[in-house]
This record gives sequence, structure tokens and C-alpha cells, in this order.
Amino acid sequence: MTSPATDLNPARVTMYGAEWCSDCRRSKRLLDARGVDYDYVDLETVADGADRAKAISGRTQIPVVVFPDGTHFTEPTDAELAAKLDEAIAA
Repeated sequence: MTSPATDLNPARVTMYGAEWCSDCRRSKRLLDARGVDYDYVDLETVADGADRAKAISGRTQIPVVVFPDGTHFTEPTDAELAAKLDEAIAA
């Protein structure tokens, strides 16, 4: 039996971000370029999105990228994000 998906354990990669955030745009470009199937929570349009992101990371910085294994990154570098994606593919 599997447990239901939650913000802390999503069924697939989930990114919390905003269009005005350059780090968010950069991380989104990397996910798109790698062909990652992910959910995007736009903090400008999702009423509780910022609260959800802060509950995950404990911080107000974005992007917050959450993985199905329950790990997350806040403001990841491209190298950090790419390494995590490579790790997930290898698993």
C-alpha cells in the first residue's frame, strides 16, 4: 500500500516559484530542458502557495523544489538540481 501524495512527499517533482524570481526561472528552464514531468505551483496565483512552500522549507526563499522521496531544495544551483535529477534517474 502506498501513502497518499502530500506537499512533503509529492507524487512527482513539485516546484514552488514565481515568474518575477530569476532563480525560479533558471530552475524551471533546467527542469524543462531535462524533460522533467513536474508540477509548478505559481505563488502569484495559488492563494496558499507561499505558505505551503514555507511549511516545507522553513524559509521564505524560492524556488522550493520537492522530490517524491521527500527531499527538497531551496534556491538550488543548477549543479545541485541536476545532480539530484541524475540521482533520481539512476535509482
